[in-house]
Amino acid sequence: MKTFFGIGSGSEFGKIVAMDRFDSGRSLSPIRQAEAYWTALLSGDSVPMRSQIDPRGLDNVLEFTFILERIAPGLARFRLAGSHMNTLAGMEVRGMPLTAFFQPDDRSQLQDVLEQVFAAPAVVELGLVSGGALGRTRMQARMILLPLKSDLGDVSRVLGVMIADGAIGKTPRRFSISDTRIKPVSEIQVPAPATPHPVEGFAEEQTGFKPAVRHLRLVVSRDD
Repeated sequence: MKTFFGIGSGSEFGKIVAMDRFDSGRSLSPIRQAEAYWTALLSGDSVPMRSQIDPRGLDNVLEFTFILERIAPGLARFRLAGSHMNTLAGMEVRGMPLTAFFQPDDRSQLQDVLEQVFAAPAVVELGLVSGGALGRTRMQARMILLPLKSDLGDVSRVLGVMIADGAIGKTPRRFSISDTRIKPVSEIQVPAPATPHPVEGFAEEQTGFKPAVRHLRLVVSRDD
């Protein structure tokens, strides 16, 4: 089981949170795929441009994906969102603030987190819980927020992924934050370009080039 140390109470290291699966076994691979795609676009400690995000690179996780636009300190609204987000909200979320997905008591914490995404900039991953109520069951979810630059060069966009586990029910879901993971972009190691290596079994021994040696042959002609 993969784990990470989140920012929270309980120990000097924070809360240990399982990263690989939810209680019911649903995979978190959409989050990991989006993170890997975004990381591959990094250049030094400079975040990718919004214009670099190609939907074809996220084709198999688009339903969980969204794009946010910063509209004020600590506030961001949806510019684009996949079908999973619309289902959780029970409506089209384009134009809505991200805070609409959160319980009122958690919105100030979310605003602080968003400011770190834009200002640091930083990658943030959130553990989320939607409590059970009449007609619906308790639900777990995870969200990742990956900073992006706008066409003007300011960090004011976010590539995000949210995946929830459990029966959604008929009423809109609102979530509380159970754990937080924050990592400044400057601390993320940019993957080095791959260096091609000969495939074992097909590599040929390299030998130095030797020019061909010309030999002269004496030809004697005898006329009778």
